[in-house]
Amino acid sequence: MDLVTPGFGLVFWTTLSFLLILFLLGKFAWKPILKSIKEREDTIQDALEAAERAKDEMRKLKESNDALLQEAREERDKLMKEARETKDQIISEAKNRAKEEADKILVSTREEIKNEKQKAITELKNQVAEISFEIAEKVLSEKLNDSEKQSESVKKALNEINFN
Repeated sequence: MDLVTPGFGLVFWTTLSFLLILFLLGKFAWKPILKSIKEREDTIQDALEAAERAKDEMRKLKESNDALLQEAREERDKLMKEARETKDQIISEAKNRAKEEADKILVSTREEIKNEKQKAITELKNQVAEISFEIAEKVLSEKLNDSEKQSESVKKALNEINFN
């Protein structure tokens, strides 16, 4: 059993060595190790916070881009609507102008036809009046005594008159 149980001297010197190494490590090694671990932990924490800030910025940028895209779509739709309205208005104005011009031409043509008709009627009346005067002149120039001769004169005058 002596082999399995250590002696008092061995335990003492092992414990003393352990405490000395523990003291030296605590004094000189653990502080720099803990300091570098703390620095590493702080660096990782800063990196995580920076990543979170970048993630928030990306989310804000995405929201901003979505808002800008929506505004651009709305502006495009507004411009398209205005363009359609302008096109419809121009077409409507052109139709109205064309209708007005057609109405003016129609009124002018009707007036011209009316004037020509009036002129033709006046000319026809003048010709009928001339013919009547010519017949009356011929009838009066013949002898008025004989009724047979008068009838012959009227028929002869009618045949002589040119009905153009």
